[in-house]
Amino acid sequence: MIRNLRFIALLIKLKLTRMMMYRLNFFGAFLADGSYFLVQLLVFEAIYSKVESIGGWGRGQMLVFVGTFSIINALNMLIYFFGVVTLPDKIKRGDLDQYMTKPVDTLLWITFESINPGCILLLFFSIWIVYYGISIAGIVVTLPLGLAYTAITLLMTLLWYDMEVILRSIPFFVISANGIHQLEGQLIEMNFKVPGILFQGGFKLLFYYLLPYGIMSTVPTELLFGSLTYYGLIHALTIVAVFTAFTLWFWRKGLNHYNSASS
Repeated sequence: MIRNLRFIALLIKLKLTRMMMYRLNFFGAFLADGSYFLVQLLVFEAIYSKVESIGGWGRGQMLVFVGTFSIINALNMLIYFFGVVTLPDKIKRGDLDQYMTKPVDTLLWITFESINPGCILLLFFSIWIVYYGISIAGIVVTLPLGLAYTAITLLMTLLWYDMEVILRSIPFFVISANGIHQLEGQLIEMNFKVPGILFQGGFKLLFYYLLPYGIMSTVPTELLFGSLTYYGLIHALTIVAVFTAFTLWFWRKGLNHYNSASS
């Protein structure tokens, strides 16, 4: 564990050093993610400004919902997205060879090799959205409640990571998975705009169990506003545990199936 933490710290240091060598890229990331944040606010205003409530959720809850999804997305892009997203190309070109021959966990290396500090700005803005939503709703957030919200949001970030690794490990077994990745983008966009409480029947089965994007922002929001049931909490924790275990199994299965460039 200590060796892995030291390795992660080294990856972060090297990444920051490379980014500061090209300062335009470093500060350009702040500008790009700040612009993305503004687009999110405009989308929210366009969709929800004239709506009093959605599925029983008021404006404050919807702001927390959007802000929570934005926090998870910001952590995703800050920590692991730009590393994990390269997995299909690494598999196709045989670039995994150089990772697998090193005395470091391959997935750990790929996960943390391309952090994006520019997303820190988006993370702060997203936290502000949540704070603004709480203010509008007029609720009091105690320290235990705040810590519980933070913990469940981090677990939902882990779940998002699981989904990204699973979908991008499919090229271990098939020639192309471009259609799946395009579908992923559409599903994320949909669940960013529609809270999970609105899903019923087949949609709830899909987005709560099979492709659980629907719980990622909904569950932390329900927890913060006191509407999360014990069943909902247990379901969310179980989904994270099951998908994390499956991700590790599927990744190992993919590595065993991998044909290196030298083979």
